[in-house]
Amino acid sequence: MTVRACGLIIFRKLREASTPPSSAATVGNNIEYLLLQTSYGTHHWTPPKGHVDPGEDDLQTALRETQEEAGLDASQFTVLEGFKKELNYTVRGKPKTVIYWLAEMKDNHAEIRLSSEHQAFRWLALKEACELSGYQDMQAAIREADQFLCSRA
Repeated sequence: MTVRACGLIIFRKLREASTPPSSAATVGNNIEYLLLQTSYGTHHWTPPKGHVDPGEDDLQTALRETQEEAGLDASQFTVLEGFKKELNYTVRGKPKTVIYWLAEMKDNHAEIRLSSEHQAFRWLALKEACELSGYQDMQAAIREADQFLCSRA
């Protein structure tokens, strides 16, 4: 049986876009992604995510896990329409599916409050987020999120 988890790739814009509209390159340089470092296992870095509870839909899971793991309430960010990424991989010999949505912070200075599952957090530019996340599929998901944001510029 496949383990199912859901989460949010959370980003913030460092400054408001200038007028006239900024280029895609400028947009990309203006974005940071939130990664959390696990307090267990290899202490890998990941966006907030977790297992789907019985009776819960996927997006509810992503919102709940973000609240539990990063202390961010759904009122503090906006989930963007049009981006949803599914990752499939194996953990300890069992198949796992993780679904991510993309969410923009409303307040760049909102406090991140970690649960006991995580020991650190960082806001990172694309390159650093990809380097820190380590896993190829997670790197690809962050890059796809970044391309999606740049395509909307």
